[in-house]
Amino acid sequence: MHLSLLQRTVGAVLLVAAVLAALAWGIGLDTISARKVDLLYLGQQHLKLVFASMALALAVGIPSGILLSRPAARRFAEPVMQIFNVGNTLPPLAVLALAMVVVGIGDKPAIVALFLASLLPIVRNTYSGLCAVPASLIEAAKGIGMTRTQRLRLVEIPAALPVILSGVRIATAINVGTAPLAFLIGASSYGELIFPGIYLNDFPTLILGAAATALFALILDMALAGLGRLLSPHTT
Repeated sequence: MHLSLLQRTVGAVLLVAAVLAALAWGIGLDTISARKVDLLYLGQQHLKLVFASMALALAVGIPSGILLSRPAARRFAEPVMQIFNVGNTLPPLAVLALAMVVVGIGDKPAIVALFLASLLPIVRNTYSGLCAVPASLIEAAKGIGMTRTQRLRLVEIPAALPVILSGVRIATAINVGTAPLAFLIGASSYGELIFPGIYLNDFPTLILGAAATALFALILDMALAGLGRLLSPHTT
């Protein structure tokens, strides 16, 4: 028997509270209080990079996955997928460096690099989810007179939605975890705590930046998981 959405939400809130309590105990409330302004500002900047790059990745990745899943395009899917894989094939620092050369220093190259790093899971999962829709379901939709567009919108995408959202969750985790590296090309993120903490051997500041990044990733993943259960209540 599945847990209700309310029970899952309460469990998620308790998990976040436990992480925050462990963080406060390990680092100390004084350190957190002293860095409160930095945490809030850098958190806003970190989320700005994540949301902007993820919006671009969704805008490009989902339509691309849909196009590649069409019967006429499936034979080209794997070669095309390698193009989308460029952000994952190269090391993140190399992608950031290339983006910096092309776009410049600051938020723009960071958003481009994070967009490239997030693209493949969205494209691949959209493609895989749509290709896995049972043929009998599509034939039934044809039988009641649905057009191709209606079949895609009303049958295929809803059936593939859990797999698509799984790709979005993977892409978001990659994005949030890579965003601190944007500090190296002049973009503000929690990297402003992590890297100076490493250089100056300031362990509390380093842990604070790393823990804040991990906490963001956890919260966003739980939010996307909750969204998936709302949109596809029949899945686990």
